[in-house]
This record gives sequence, C-alpha cells and structure tokens, in this order.
Amino acid sequence: MRNFETPGRSLAVGRDGMAATSHPTATLTAVEILKAGGNAVDAAVAACAVQCVVEAGSTGVGGDCFALVAPGGSADVIAYNGSGRTPAGLTLARLRDAGGSAIDRRSPHAVTVPGAVEAWARLVAGHGRLPLREILAPAVALARNGYPVTPRVAFDIGHQRELLLQDPMARTTFLADGAVPKVGSLQHQPRLADTLEAIGRDGPDAFYRGPVAEDMVACLQGHGGCHTMADFAAAQGEYVTPIRTSYRGRTVYECPPNGQGVIALMILNILKRFTPGSDPLGADTLHIEIEATRLAYAARDAFVADQAVAEVPVDHLLSDALADDLAARIDLTRALPRQAVEEAVEHTDTVYIAVVDKDRTAVSFINSLFTPYGSGLMAPRSGVLFHNRGQSFSLVDGHPNAIGPGKRPMHTIIPGMVAENGRVCLTFGVMGGHYQAMGHAHLLSKLFDHGLDLQAAIELPRLFPLPGTGEVEAERAIRETVGPELERRGFTIQTPRGPIGGAQAIMVDWEQGTLLGGSDHRKDGCALGF
Repeated sequence: MRNFETPGRSLAVGRDGMAATSHPTATLTAVEILKAGGNAVDAAVAACAVQCVVEAGSTGVGGDCFALVAPGGSADVIAYNGSGRTPAGLTLARLRDAGGSAIDRRSPHAVTVPGAVEAWARLVAGHGRLPLREILAPAVALARNGYPVTPRVAFDIGHQRELLLQDPMARTTFLADGAVPKVGSLQHQPRLADTLEAIGRDGPDAFYRGPVAEDMVACLQGHGGCHTMADFAAAQGEYVTPIRTSYRGRTVYECPPNGQGVIALMILNILKRFTPGSDPLGADTLHIEIEATRLAYAARDAFVADQAVAEVPVDHLLSDALADDLAARIDLTRALPRQAVEEAVEHTDTVYIAVVDKDRTAVSFINSLFTPYGSGLMAPRSGVLFHNRGQSFSLVDGHPNAIGPGKRPMHTIIPGMVAENGRVCLTFGVMGGHYQAMGHAHLLSKLFDHGLDLQAAIELPRLFPLPGTGEVEAERAIRETVGPELERRGFTIQTPRGPIGGAQAIMVDWEQGTLLGGSDHRKDGCALGF
C-alpha cells in the first residue's frame, strides 16, 4: 500500500482501457482514440505520432519502431521489427576511404532509412480498426496549431542546444532565437504537419516516395550521405517471432535481434539463479544486478546484430548452460575485473507506449531517434528530424554488427510483455538508450522478486553499469545509501549525466477485470484508465 504522506504517484486504475506514455498529451490522445472506437494498436500509433511532435527529441517519423501485440490478451504474441537499413551504397571500405574511423553523431552515415512510418502503417492495416488519417489527425493538429513545451522537453533541449544550433531547421524549430524555450512556451512544426497529413491521406508512400522522400534524400546527400530514392522506396519492416524466457513462473517476451531484447532475457536468466534478498535496494541485490548486466552486455557488444546478414547465437545466449556459467562467476565480495567480464561470453533518450483496450488487446510499442534529438539533422521542406541509430554499428572488419549495405544496426529499443497462465498480464517498456535491457530486468525483478506494485517499482532509484567500462552510474538515493559499500567491493560509482531511463507499464488483472498502470516521474507523462 502506498504511503500517502510521501511524494509519489498513485497507480492508475481502469476497466475499459488504459494508456501509459511519457507525455500527458500523448496519453490523453490514446484514451480518446480508444473511446472513439479505436483499439490498442490505433491508440498506440496515435500516441506515438503525437509524441513525434510534442516530444520530438525522443522520437519522430525520422526514427525506428518495434512493437509487440497480444490480440485479446493472448499469449500468442506478435512482434514487428520496424528498424531501417543502411543505404545500398554504404560500405565499411567507403567510410575508411573517406577517412572515417568512427561514425559521428551528425554524420549522414549515422542515419539509416527510417522505419517508423512503414511500421505504423503495417500494424494499423493488419491489426487496427481506424483509418490512418483519423489516427494521425491529433498529431497534425498539434504540429500545425502549436503545443506547449513541457518541463522534461525543455530539459532535453537545454542539454542538446549546441547540437540544435548547428542545423538551421532544427535551430528555428526547437530554439527561441537560439535560446532554450521556457516551459509553457509554444512551438509549431507546420512542415511536419504537412508530412503527417500526407501520410494519413496517402499512406507510407507519401513518406518513402515523392516530395517528402526527395527532400530527405537531398538533405542527407547534401551532408555527404549516399542515400537514394531507391533506398527509401525499398524500406520495409517485418513480422518476426518473439523470443522468450521464463521468470518466476511467468513467460517474458522480447523482440529478437537486431534488438537487445535477448540481453534483457539473459539478465533475467542470471538473476533467477539467485534467491532474492529482502531489500530491493540492498547491496547484495544491486551487486548481482550490476554483474549480471555487465556480463550480458558484453555478450550484446560481441554478438547482437542484424540476423538477416549475420549469425546471432540466440539459443546459446538464452541457454541454461551459459546462465549457469555466468551466474557462477559472480562473487558477492568483490566486483569482477573488466577483462574477466569481456572474456566470460566467448562462444565456441526514445518513447515507450503501453496500451490495453476493452478487448484486452495489449500493445507494447517503442519508437526512437536514439540519442535526444538524434543526429540533429532536419530535412528543410518536410520537417523530418533524423535519428543517429547508425552510431551503434561496429567499424571492425568481420564483426557481426559491422556496418555494411542494406543492414540494420544493433538496436537498444525493446518493447516487453509478460504472460501468465496463457494470457498476457503485463505490457511494459523502459526508455533510456543502452539502459533498456537492464531496465527491463530491473523492473521485472522488483515486481516479481520483491512484490512491489507497478508505480512503486518504477519510482525506485536506479543504477547502470556503463557498457565497456568499469563505471556504474547511480542516482543519488543509491549513491548516498549503498554507494559506499559497492565502492568497497570494487565498483566505481558515479553521478549519472541525467535521469536514468523512464518507464511505462500496464498490468492486466484478469480475475478482477481491471487494469493497473504506472508511469515514470523521470518523464512528463502519465498513465490514464477509464
């Protein structure tokens, strides 16, 4: 039971439908779509399109999308991979010939062909009820008529001001005469409104062919990219088979690679080999979570890639043998040396949206630009802000995730679902770039190992071991309580660069016929049920 004398939020409670997003306008839009006769898929896409306008630093039509859908709450979960591919003319040799030793954030080579719009259209056509025009109408209206800047959006703009200043369109769209806009000030995106309206009217062809595509291609080529109209015309996501593991008597679903969902499952496989302690934030509990994450992320950096062009050993990564081996390496008296972590796995800012409707169709939906405001490159006539997902590629010859033509990078964005007794009981997601796989495991552990409710689990302070380093970012409450003990064990604890992640989740209580929702205080959003 929540302590009503302390700061925090109550669980959202509903019966006929619920949505949870990181922006209040998006949550309200999803609820309105449900009340207008749309289903959870329609509501998720409508909310996402709104966030592409009002929370443009986190997501956009110039980004990618992954989704899990459970029709009627069935455990026969459907997965969609809406991540885009590199241009056909982009090769590692070409980058090296141009003198590139790394992919810069503002480089056009960081921009794969955006997959979000195609994913929206396919999901709505296959599983929605309303026309795309009606679903996108709220986003069109906000982009054209204006929307107020919320506190977290202003915070993110402040941290990305130098990036936004470098692009003329981004500067005039998101900054106020070069300054960070005040909370409550109005922004407009009329060019994006026209683009969204065209997509609603003509479908994804309005984005991947014709004037909008011509504008995007010209923009990227003008910065030195090798994108072509043919690359955009060929854009297509795909339905894929979810991967899964069991955790405390439940089944956890994730999208398969090129996403890092397999790493969330790996962490859970390690955690379930330990008996949960009594304190969800105890030193031993956090020690195990840190080490499980370090070990699993080493596997991510070594193996996770586009399965269409590289072999990813998913069965091995999810095997009991590997989980047994990795769990046995964890020593609660001291941190594992960095080299031991890297050798252990050898093999012989995003928006998240949760929606459940009256028929109990559940949607776990995530759409991203990768880092806040992506590449900072904005197409001048269409208002499309491009992601920088291509920075996740490796530039090492022979690496499974090495950059190459027509290839999808390793993705950090991952939607999640949990089923119990043959029905989906939880749709959830955790934002925060690389943090997401750990965030999934952390949230589920707090729910199922420690019995916390959704909102309480989301509000707990967080930490995150930075991949490839020996450093652990920890929010203040952890630094001030168990931080010294973790330091004594050999971990390097440091202050995070900003709030660690964000989360939304909806739990289905099949017995009572109700819905329970939670939303992260680290973002502006909320969960609403009716």
